[in-house]
Amino acid sequence: MKNLTVKADITIRQAMKKLNETGEKCLVITNEENILLGTLSDGDLRKAILQGASVGDSVINIYQREPTVVLENRYDLIEVKKIFTKNKFDLIPVVDENGKLSNLLFWGTVFKNNKKRQKRHLNTPVIIMAGGKGTRLEPFTKVLPKPLVPIHEKPVIEHIIDRFTDVGVNKFILTINYKARIMKAFFEELQPDFSVEFLEEKEPLGTAGSLKYLRGRFEEPFIVTNSDIIINSDYPDLYNFHKDNRYDITLVASMKNYTIPYGTCELNNKGYLERINEKPEYNFLVNTGLYILNPEILDFIPSNRIYHITQLIEEVKKRGQKVGVYPIDDDSWIDIGEWAEYQKAVERL
Repeated sequence: MKNLTVKADITIRQAMKKLNETGEKCLVITNEENILLGTLSDGDLRKAILQGASVGDSVINIYQREPTVVLENRYDLIEVKKIFTKNKFDLIPVVDENGKLSNLLFWGTVFKNNKKRQKRHLNTPVIIMAGGKGTRLEPFTKVLPKPLVPIHEKPVIEHIIDRFTDVGVNKFILTINYKARIMKAFFEELQPDFSVEFLEEKEPLGTAGSLKYLRGRFEEPFIVTNSDIIINSDYPDLYNFHKDNRYDITLVASMKNYTIPYGTCELNNKGYLERINEKPEYNFLVNTGLYILNPEILDFIPSNRIYHITQLIEEVKKRGQKVGVYPIDDDSWIDIGEWAEYQKAVERL
């Protein structure tokens, strides 16, 4: 319980880090006397960021102030089970007569071995863009294609695929070009229990050009990911976020924080010093390279020429269609696209 209990002055960044560390989806807000103030879900945090909140802002105006609770020693287990089942809560706080938090009820605790919480599955194809040369990882990629660069006992692409198969994905399409024969040979040797299809480019077509060949293949949104990123996130939640908001493209963005280690000078319009900002912090949402696309937008991709996903996003916006952003914590994104990041990935995994 202690790991999930925080104060209302915690920042959005700290809250997301706490959720990432615990693997839970909800925190509980209390005051100094341990009086329950509310609950804070990952959905609350995401909504605040998309509405313009900074990750350095306090959660005080974000959390739910009237959560569902039960009274200590007075709740009926059957009713609690009904609340969990009906509302799909991650947890229910238990309070005493004075409103002090005394316990937290979780699905697994309440149902024990009598009823397992249904694991959310994702039945959608995943396209892995695996045709690049990976020049930033040379000399490794002089020998191996970038997706087969190892991190411990597995190549990067297996780490990527594992995270999707964990939620039920069983169909993968790999776009390949550079060292295509090695890629095919690897999966032939692997003999996976999921479906792998290869889409081989005769010439490099950029980060989106080869998607044109998939036109007419899908009726529902599908996932596209680069082959040099590992995302630890709730993929079913991401997919539902895309569909519920009726986006045409959703991109996954990581929250990055940068601190300038100096005092910066701010001038007025006459060139006089207005103020010195000591070690200012800046927060950004950074494109990770994972997307959900509606099948209809494949019609916008030109045939047989280099075309990048950023161009497709701009085309979708130009046509007045919706592009969404799904924020994740910085710790949930592992990038191995260049040596410095690759070395960090080896340490983190």
